[in-house]
Amino acid sequence: MRLFRSFILLLALVAPPAFADGLYQVEMILFRQLGEPAGTLQYAPEDWNAGARKLDAGNERSPALNDTVRKLQDSGAYEVLLQKAWQQTIGTEKDKVAITSGQERLGHFPIEGTVSLAIARFTDVAADFWINQLDPHGILISSERMKQTARVKNGELIYLDNSNLALLIKVSSL
Repeated sequence: MRLFRSFILLLALVAPPAFADGLYQVEMILFRQLGEPAGTLQYAPEDWNAGARKLDAGNERSPALNDTVRKLQDSGAYEVLLQKAWQQTIGTEKDKVAITSGQERLGHFPIEGTVSLAIARFTDVAADFWINQLDPHGILISSERMKQTARVKNGELIYLDNSNLALLIKVSSL
């Protein structure tokens, strides 16, 4: 009986990380509050995506939060900058994905950033986005930065606020 209890305890300690790895759908909405001054004006670094893997087009999915986007746009108080949905395997170790929008010009995109995700008992999210202004030649003129982290219950819609920029992100098990 003592051996059986030890075996159960060993399974309890080892099993949660093993079961945490799985396939998830991630959806994010990056938006700006209109009429507010830019919070962090600085230049996006050349290595804005350091250590992040590029989001594979084959993993992109149809967004499900279209009603939320519509409500934000219809309010007249917000501008939706980016809506993206994709699937990825997420485990207990952070996995960083590079997200971009627009045409690349001299190493930068109009919108570029990274999302790091890890799931165990809670969902850990770290977002770091740059909204760039590029001149007609592709030279970076200015950037706004949105950088936030959160730890929330699994499967919840997460709101990350950073001055006039904000991010809604939802991680759902597939």
